[in-house]
Amino acid sequence: MAELIGSIIILVGAFFLFSAGLGLLRMPDTFTRIQAGTKASTLGNILVLAGLGVYHPDWALKLLIVAYFILMTNPLSSHALSRAAYAIRTPMTPATMYDALRDEQDKAANSGDAP
Repeated sequence: MAELIGSIIILVGAFFLFSAGLGLLRMPDTFTRIQAGTKASTLGNILVLAGLGVYHPDWALKLLIVAYFILMTNPLSSHALSRAAYAIRTPMTPATMYDALRDEQDKAANSGDAP
């Protein structure tokens, strides 16, 4: 029974990983691609690791360490990538209506608190 539950969890994780790849292909600009890829791949990886933990309980501690590493590095790396893309002025999709970072930088520059 544990094998079936583990396999189902792994299959659900694989679905989220597939949707992350599909999101990378379908999204219109760099920033939405980063967001789509990061959220879905983080969840997909965690589910695959959880399924493996159910399937192989003796691997649980190692899988927990890997899951912690994924939870810490995926959001940080996507944030760094998006800040770098913004810094080199990567164009946003025309459908983007509000650039909160530009507004904050303009407000800081006008008040004399520029970084």
